Amino acid sequence: MSLVLRVDGPRWRAHLRGTADRLPGLVPVAKGNGYGFGLPRLARRAQWLGVDTVAVGLYEELPHVHQRFDGDLLVLSPWRPHSAAPAGLGVDERRVVHSVGRLADLLALAERGRADGHRPRVVLERVTSMLRHGMTDDELAEAAATVRQGGVRLEGVALHLPLPPARPGHAAPSHVHEVERLLAGPGLQAVLATTERARVWVSHLDDAELETLALRHPGLSWRPRVGTSLWLGERTALRVTATVLDAHAVQRGDTYGYRQRSAPRRGTVLVVSGGTSHGVGLEAPTGQGTLKARAATLARGSLDAAGFVRSPYVVGGKHRLFAEPPHMQVSMLFLPLGAPVPEVGEEIDVRLRYTTTAFDRVEVS
Repeated sequence: MSLVLRVDGPRWRAHLRGTADRLPGLVPVAKGNGYGFGLPRLARRAQWLGVDTVAVGLYEELPHVHQRFDGDLLVLSPWRPHSAAPAGLGVDERRVVHSVGRLADLLALAERGRADGHRPRVVLERVTSMLRHGMTDDELAEAAATVRQGGVRLEGVALHLPLPPARPGHAAPSHVHEVERLLAGPGLQAVLATTERARVWVSHLDDAELETLALRHPGLSWRPRVGTSLWLGERTALRVTATVLDAHAVQRGDTYGYRQRSAPRRGTVLVVSGGTSHGVGLEAPTGQGTLKARAATLARGSLDAAGFVRSPYVVGGKHRLFAEPPHMQVSMLFLPLGAPVPEVGEEIDVRLRYTTTAFDRVEVS
C-alpha cells in the first residue's frame, strides 16, 4: 500500500556501465533526493562503477555518501566562509574538493589553509552564460596569483553550462563554441598553468561535444559531471506504482472528501496511495517555451479553474483527474462511468518527476 519505484536491475546496471565506459573521467552526481533512488544507493553504485570522484550538491549531503564511496567528493555548491566544515560532518577533509566561485572566498579559504597547515582542494568555477556561480576571466587571473602563493591545492576549473533549448525538429546548438571561448581566456589559461592536473570539470555537454573538445584540446583532462542522464537515462528500466486502497461508486451530486465536493456525474471515486508527502501534486516549473507547451499550460489552467486537475495516476491507459487536491499520503481520483475500475489492492502506474518524489520503497531486481 505504498508508492514504489521498481527498477529493472539488469537493464539499469547495463545502462550505468555503458555510460561509464562511454565517458572517460565520468563524475556521477548524487544530490538532492538521489534522483528518486536515495543518496546511499547512488554512492554504492558509483563505487561499483569504479569511478574516482562523486559530486554532491551540498556539504550536508556528504555524510550520506562518504561511508559508501571511498573516492574523492566534489561539492558542487560554492564554498562560503559559513559553509559546513567537512570535519564537523564526520568527513575526511582530504577527500573533499571545494568549488570556489568568488575571489574573496578563495582568499579566505587559502588563508584558512595556511593557518592550519592543511591545503584545501579546490576547483575554480568560471562563470558561463548560465550566470549561476563563477568568476570572470579577470578574476581568474587574480585567482591564479593566489593559488601560486599556496594555501590551496588546485584541482582544475569548472564550467557549468546551460541546458540546450528544446526545439522540436531542430538540432540543439552546440556548447563547443562557448567552451572554447572560455578556455581561450588568459585568466583561465593562467589558472591551468599553475597545476600539472589540467582538469576541466563540465556539466551538460553531450557525448559528441566532449569528443570534439577532447580532440581539439588533448592536453586537458575532461571530467563530465553527470546526473540525470546517468541515473535516469534508461527510463524503460523504471516503473512507479501506487496501490488502489478503496473504490466508491458515486452518483451525480454525491459529496466526498475533505472539502465535500460534488461528483459532476456518475462514476467512481478511487482512493490510491501517494500524496503531498511523496511529492504528488507538487509540480516544479518545466521552463518549456514552445507554443505547444504554452497551449498545454493554458489548457491545464482552464481545468484547474473548473476544479478538475489532471493527476499523474494512469488508469485504463489515461491520466485520471484528481477528485480533490491530494492528501498527505493518499490521493482521490475521479473515474467517469464506463472507465475501468481496478480492484482494491491492484497496482496502477504513476508518472512522476523522480527528482521531486519521495518513494516509500525502491526495489531493484
